[in-house]
Amino acid sequence: MIKGFLNSPTLLPGKGIVKTNVILDGDTIKSISSTPLTISKEDFIELPEDLILVPGFIDEHIHGSDGVDTMEGTFSSLHLIATSLLQDGVTCFCPTTMSMNKESILKALSNIHNYIHNDPQDGSRVLGAHLEGPFISKTFKGAQDEKDIIPCDVSLFKSFQTACPEIKIVTFAYEENGDELLEYMVKENITASIGHSNCCSKMLEKGIEKGISCATHTFNAMSPLHHREIGTVGGVLFSDTLRCELIADLIHVSPNAIKLLHKCADNRLILITDSMEAKHKKEGIYSLGGQKVIVKEGAARLENGTLAGSILTMPQALKNMKETLNESFENLINMASIIPAKNLKIDDTYGSIEVGKKADFVVIDSSFNVKATIVGGKILYKEEEMTCLQ
Repeated sequence: MIKGFLNSPTLLPGKGIVKTNVILDGDTIKSISSTPLTISKEDFIELPEDLILVPGFIDEHIHGSDGVDTMEGTFSSLHLIATSLLQDGVTCFCPTTMSMNKESILKALSNIHNYIHNDPQDGSRVLGAHLEGPFISKTFKGAQDEKDIIPCDVSLFKSFQTACPEIKIVTFAYEENGDELLEYMVKENITASIGHSNCCSKMLEKGIEKGISCATHTFNAMSPLHHREIGTVGGVLFSDTLRCELIADLIHVSPNAIKLLHKCADNRLILITDSMEAKHKKEGIYSLGGQKVIVKEGAARLENGTLAGSILTMPQALKNMKETLNESFENLINMASIIPAKNLKIDDTYGSIEVGKKADFVVIDSSFNVKATIVGGKILYKEEEMTCLQ
């Protein structure tokens, strides 16, 4: 456990990169000051000029990594995902489910609940579950198996919630009998995210008024924009309130589409990886939701060519955004930290370097290369050359 950082380049909200002292009290940020401190430097870290302390990255939409998947429903698979994400600077994540049979979903959710309450604390934090399906559209199912897709069902959702009270976000097709489920999620303070949806723009506008607050992997698996019916995509872009997930691998979405989304939702854009088990692995044959996935040339696809998640890492997403947009370093980091924290309603504890928040940090260079990852004041990952982190 470290005591903090002294005189280190630090990304502070609204201030940019400032040489700062960040003092910890266990796993929490106790104080932040630019005033020189006369204290013993034992167990404190001073970063060199070319490195920056930034808030830990939050991935609210990830299926798997390093050869394992959330739907396996085992403690060991979730633990491997949690530890593998440290190299990417991800300090918090939401394991994401798929449309499979009820028993498989319950098993995965129960495992997420069990992991949260028995966390070995040597990896990225599991915040809670992201339920993606089965309440989605068969028309825009993406890589989800159609046989397991059903209309929204509050009673079934409550059984999912019993297995995992920590469900944080739900991707659903509002047009598929979604009114009652939306009302229930709003009451339960769960983030309702439109996705895998054929919702018309008028209906989506109504859903946003009732509490839909997010769009799942914007552009992907939703009805497209047309000049006589702007569809789900158009409804998302037209909204002034929706936070918008984005898979910025430059495969799921083109650079110009990213620029368009940025124009419409520049301070509401959330970077996600939507990665599957092939992340950090070689090209080859893998699985997602029980379906065969072929990973080749940086893309993961079903045998019919449908994109099936990604192999994207969060640092690469940030690099792609930097190359695509004329955007500040701080605003790019916000897309992977404070904006997802706000979306998950945890920004009082996570997402930025502020007094009272958790001591979750990433040490990176100006090109978003991860040098070290700190979770709750513990250095859980560092590159060998990081001699300042002894």
